[in-house]
Amino acid sequence: MLKSRRGLLAAGLAVAVVGAFGVASTLSAGADQIAPPTAAEVSAAVEAPPTPPVNLPWGERPKKIKRGHAGASSKSLRAAGLSAAANDTSGSAIPQDEEGPKGRFRTTTDVLRTEKTDIAPPEPPSDSTGDQKVNYLYNVGAQAAETDGVHATVTISKPRLEESDYHSLAELALQSADGRQIVEVGWTVDRLVNGDDDPHLFVFHWIDKKPTCYNGCGFVQYSKNIKPGDTLPQDTAKKFGIQYFKNAWWVAYDTEWVGYFPETIWNEQGITFNRSGLIQVFGEVAATTATPCWTQMGNGKKPKKDGLAAKMATVSYLNGPTVELQIRTTNPAYKPFNNPTTLRTFQFGGPGPCEPDEDEEG
Repeated sequence: MLKSRRGLLAAGLAVAVVGAFGVASTLSAGADQIAPPTAAEVSAAVEAPPTPPVNLPWGERPKKIKRGHAGASSKSLRAAGLSAAANDTSGSAIPQDEEGPKGRFRTTTDVLRTEKTDIAPPEPPSDSTGDQKVNYLYNVGAQAAETDGVHATVTISKPRLEESDYHSLAELALQSADGRQIVEVGWTVDRLVNGDDDPHLFVFHWIDKKPTCYNGCGFVQYSKNIKPGDTLPQDTAKKFGIQYFKNAWWVAYDTEWVGYFPETIWNEQGITFNRSGLIQVFGEVAATTATPCWTQMGNGKKPKKDGLAAKMATVSYLNGPTVELQIRTTNPAYKPFNNPTTLRTFQFGGPGPCEPDEDEEG
């Protein structure tokens, strides 16, 4: 190879490597005067993982989350003022790649805990149950909004889940304008995915309207302290957030960045997904009937003026419009309630329709 050609190649690689480290460079000098990068520099430039924003979506600096011992219950976490605990005793910081969808089959003799099902979760949220074997019921606040992210303070609960039903959850869903690309974060009570009746942190994403899997399928773990699948404290309110930053959709919980979905997950399919077009925050029940009897949504309290029901609170956008959520229900089994003075906060959920009605005020 000619010397000049070797020099140009070295110069190009040097610029790429130096640029990767955030140092200004110039090609004004002769190409042969630029030293070729070392193997270590090339490796570091190629393999360096993305770093999250300096501040969490709500503007605070990250700090180590308060953890309980592995296997701790959501009740004990609440009592101790802790934010999360590993769901297993392995001590691994890597999320479990759960293939179970937002739902499960029921056997004639017992509740499934480890089996997997081919029922796909719905794109959130859907009014139509169609021919699905699972009925998805929502209390939702939605807005067409171009943003770099969303965050909210969400009530974490331990809703009662009938053995015949699939799950009860609350989440933030950031979607493309056409609804085909989605990043989700929230908590869920789901025996198939988590193996118990406690609330657990989850992430999920969709690519071109196709569901993936819980807590994996391309999700990259960042935190050494909190991971999807961890048990969360019941009867508390914590911040959840999603933010696009440097070619990745980052997920935050409480005081830490949890991890991210690289934009390349979508780019590999020829899709650009680096800004939202639709934001939805909601409570969801997946049931075997359109009117689940005893399964609760949220904390099981009816949304009303006393403000004791579960909340989606202070919903906020990053580089987006004023928050003006349209709040609705897809089924009369659960009815949301919002204070008319704000469109950023609303109560959601309630008891199943079989539970005695204590008060119709709302």
